Amino acid sequence: MKFGLFLGIWENPVAANNHHAILHQVIDYVVEAERLGLVSCFLNEHHFTGLPQIPSSMMMLANLAARTETMRLGTAVTILPWHNPLLYAEEVGTLDLLSNGRFDCGVGRGFRYTECRGFGIPAEELMPRYEEALEILDLAWHSTGRFSFAGRFWRFDDAIIDPTPIQRPHPPLWIAVGSDASAIRAGARGQSLLLDQFSDSSQIGRRIAAYRQAAEANGHGYDPMRVGVTRAFHLTASEAETRDALDHHQHVLANNRKLSTDPNQLADGLHRPPMADGDPDDIWLIGTVEQVTRRIKRLQAAGAEYLLLLDATGDTGSLRRLADEIMPAFDAAERVVEPV
Repeated sequence: MKFGLFLGIWENPVAANNHHAILHQVIDYVVEAERLGLVSCFLNEHHFTGLPQIPSSMMMLANLAARTETMRLGTAVTILPWHNPLLYAEEVGTLDLLSNGRFDCGVGRGFRYTECRGFGIPAEELMPRYEEALEILDLAWHSTGRFSFAGRFWRFDDAIIDPTPIQRPHPPLWIAVGSDASAIRAGARGQSLLLDQFSDSSQIGRRIAAYRQAAEANGHGYDPMRVGVTRAFHLTASEAETRDALDHHQHVLANNRKLSTDPNQLADGLHRPPMADGDPDDIWLIGTVEQVTRRIKRLQAAGAEYLLLLDATGDTGSLRRLADEIMPAFDAAERVVEPV
């Protein structure tokens, strides 16, 4: 099993709301994670939150490309409706060169009310804008010369993308999904899979199985390192610390829900954030070493081999304990998974 990072909103109490400190703390945290043996870092992008955030994941990853050597560097996810797809294709090529071919391109359609309102894009347009942007990226990455496009949202002539990425025809495309149907579509298209932090191990296992079946049925094969499972993470030393950490995580989720929801249309599914609906003891990797290890074993038994850990506090002490007290138990290349 391999471990990576999933980072976005940053609520490290030492940094408070000092964005200079926050950005440099994130960089130092990721560099330490690479030293400890974590294999990747995925950054998400958010806008108009009024909270500590990373609005430009590509700029942060460019800095990390210079500060790291082996770690995969990814977006999780770039919200395509907010971006000009031609400019984004050029940024992808540039970042893949700067990182020597270590970039993972995670994309999504978005759903937050505050972001739709801020960018002036109706929620009803998110999916068609996302699909059109994917079509343009595919055209940009596979064209051998200049190309043109005429769609509903974008129209251009005689474009050419420079620079092109090291990974050809493009870096791995990671798709964030929260349903079995979406996992099947990603598998059929040969895309990599980003699974959410809200589903329990049985739901995760079902989606991995559906994805694998669709990928193999369409000739793409299956690689467990192309399925990242995001988990909220924080190691504690007592039940009191666990309660505090869970309370903090719920605080972060409550902020996300507030930013995601249209206050004038509370039942509007277009802005509805994902919610945990499984067994609470089988979702968050927040707790003691024994509790977290047990939950990781459940995920591994369900087919997960690549975990992306999200600690909104950026606690390097918790990260070092992970490397010392948990990761060695999952280092063996082949082993029998015991029932949990």
